[in-house]
Amino acid sequence: MGSLLEIDNLTIRFDQGKEVVKGVSLEVARSQTLALVGESGSGKSITALSVLRLLDARHVDYPSGCIRFDGEDLLTLPESRLRQVRGRRISMIFQEPMTSLNPLHTVEKQITETLALHRGLRADKARRRCLELLEMVGIVEPEQRLASYPHQLSGGQKQRVMIAMALANEPDLLIADEPTTALDVTVQKQVLELLGQLQQKLGMSVLLITHDLTIVRRYADYVAVMEQGQLVEQGETQALFESPNHPYTRKLLDSEPQGAPPPAASPAQPLLTVEDLAVRFTTAKSWFGRPKSWFEAAKAINFSINAGETLGLVGESGSGKTTIGHALLKLLDCKGQIVLDGNDLSDLNQKQFRPVRRHLQIVFQDPFGSLSPRMSVSEIIREGLEIHEPDTTKDDQEQKVIQVLREVGLDPEARHRYPHEFSGGQRQRIAIARALVLQPKLIVLDEPTSALDRTVQRQIIDLLRALQARYGLSYLFISHDLAVVRALSHKLMVLRRGEVVEYGEAERIFAQPESQYTRELLSAAFFYRNPGRDDHDRATELTTTN
Repeated sequence: MGSLLEIDNLTIRFDQGKEVVKGVSLEVARSQTLALVGESGSGKSITALSVLRLLDARHVDYPSGCIRFDGEDLLTLPESRLRQVRGRRISMIFQEPMTSLNPLHTVEKQITETLALHRGLRADKARRRCLELLEMVGIVEPEQRLASYPHQLSGGQKQRVMIAMALANEPDLLIADEPTTALDVTVQKQVLELLGQLQQKLGMSVLLITHDLTIVRRYADYVAVMEQGQLVEQGETQALFESPNHPYTRKLLDSEPQGAPPPAASPAQPLLTVEDLAVRFTTAKSWFGRPKSWFEAAKAINFSINAGETLGLVGESGSGKTTIGHALLKLLDCKGQIVLDGNDLSDLNQKQFRPVRRHLQIVFQDPFGSLSPRMSVSEIIREGLEIHEPDTTKDDQEQKVIQVLREVGLDPEARHRYPHEFSGGQRQRIAIARALVLQPKLIVLDEPTSALDRTVQRQIIDLLRALQARYGLSYLFISHDLAVVRALSHKLMVLRRGEVVEYGEAERIFAQPESQYTRELLSAAFFYRNPGRDDHDRATELTTTN
């Protein structure tokens, strides 16, 4: 078969002299998928970016070693020749689509640009090819999306556009850097199967960078494991999963979400009751500013959460999960009845609702964007105390900050540092501490683990369960990761297009889902863990066993 890409003794240093990649050597065979795995900071993405020489030369010393693609050393190619390789023979799907797409250009402009550059297609042919690509990656109503700008797309839609751009010229090598991080489980399955089909059709090689080992087990032919810039183990996928040699590989394989939520309080005491919750967004207005058309993001939603209980909220992107969470906190206008601990919050205006906010807190999805970079950790956590407990002395507030940092497993001595000085998992602990310091009754957790490595996810799950058992907290847990949801939730609500598809005890739904849509979600989420069996077998098992 032969190797298409050969990386030999690659070493990369930052301008401070720190080695971030240390003597890495690996090969990607033709028509093969090689998965490069490891935790954040292990050097995976830097290794991949070096293949196309996309590292910032101002902060990274020139890599040493050799990167050969189809016999050519990419590290020594002139820029003019490298431009012919980029986007044509080697394409890349970047991890963060929002920063990778140009906010000033439409979807059509961004995809057809690469077609015109490398294939010289005329506008009409480029447009037809663009539509084919959008349909291929599962974009609904592709003709309408051609004129959309990135900010008008969901996270999953942006990632699909990135994939369409990368596949536009049918490359020989596709570098996929966390290509499914922003996608729902059903879309993950569709995209990965699509890549597999195109790989067979085109003979394309794939360098897959991910921290999700369940995906690796299903789709990769070969696995290379990185830790702190070094390659610690590599081998065929099945052999490595069955008999890992390195302790770090065994640690990664043991990091899958496990366990069950702590028992809820008995007898059950209703904390939050929601009836006929509805949220709609105006999509067009008349000349006089009156709504002409609208989109119903949530339709007649009913549920309850008991004290000390977790309700898992699952569904695909655009199903209304985050919308419901934001509506509960009056971050969005909504209709319906919301009762918290016997108090009706439905008709409260923002000023009247402000004292209630201490009892309803939220942890956002992005631990990088949800913390102010200009405030120290102490200031971030203390801000809520200053608003809701203005009569408390500064010393008492500082003591509460110290105590809550200990509660979430962080060193209080680090409270004067700033968010950029912490890892992703540590930042999410800071966000949890900010919510916890006010001793709320309910915390909305909006995808709190999606941006984290599996090992860190497991730590956060254990932390949330421990805090719930200690303080009797209630959670509304929003996620598309059903393995994490199962480890935390007492009850489950499945949403689709703003409507409730299924609602009830979590274990009952996981064992015997009534809705076809729920069965599809479970099949897509859990079939990765049984790579030798098809979806039908797995779905059958899910409906007959616990």
